[in-house]
Amino acid sequence: MKQLIIGDIHGCHYELQQLIEKAGLGDDDEIIAIGDLFDRGPKPVEVYKFFRDTPNARAIMGNHEWKHIRANHGDLPPRFSILLTRWKFGDLYHELLGYIQTLPTYIDLPDALLVHGFIEPHIALAEQKRQIMLGTTSAEVRLQQEYEALWYTYYDGDKPVIVGHRDYSEAQQPFIYNDKVYGIDTRCVHGGALTGILLPDFEIISVPARRDYWGKIQRRHGAQ
Repeated sequence: MKQLIIGDIHGCHYELQQLIEKAGLGDDDEIIAIGDLFDRGPKPVEVYKFFRDTPNARAIMGNHEWKHIRANHGDLPPRFSILLTRWKFGDLYHELLGYIQTLPTYIDLPDALLVHGFIEPHIALAEQKRQIMLGTTSAEVRLQQEYEALWYTYYDGDKPVIVGHRDYSEAQQPFIYNDKVYGIDTRCVHGGALTGILLPDFEIISVPARRDYWGKIQRRHGAQ
């Protein structure tokens, strides 16, 4: 069985379908998204319905999913991207929230550990803070204050970790550090690419974005 691990989709349904087609998956293969599935892109509802209705597809939670939960609880004011997603989902939004709340913070596979955000150095997996693994802004600031180098330079887990959340290449390209850390957020929604890794061989595949979706939306609405 192959497993296709997909970076930050952000509502880019067309590129999601293109990537799956390029991967050449069989009926028994699995698709796993590593968070930030919906906000900012053009087709978040279609992305949701794909993961909801596809038996061999699942996901972990990203910081954008976490923001939806917190905003719904009144713990933070919703930003434009959240309000836009709410509007696009309409009557389905309550169902989306229920789905989001079922998502795990990480998945520990035989060949790799999947996390959206960060792994704090020298902390056991079971003791990692949720905010660190989701990649929240406050967690990132704390890691910068506590450690002299970026978190991934300390990573010494028994298996490779695959993450999204940040374009560590700063060039919209997959990022590999010491064959232990794989960063696959290649900024599809910003006009980069949607990237996946096929396990167990760690084969990297990408498809280019059709356009800078979020930039176009920001220009149209004057949003941040």
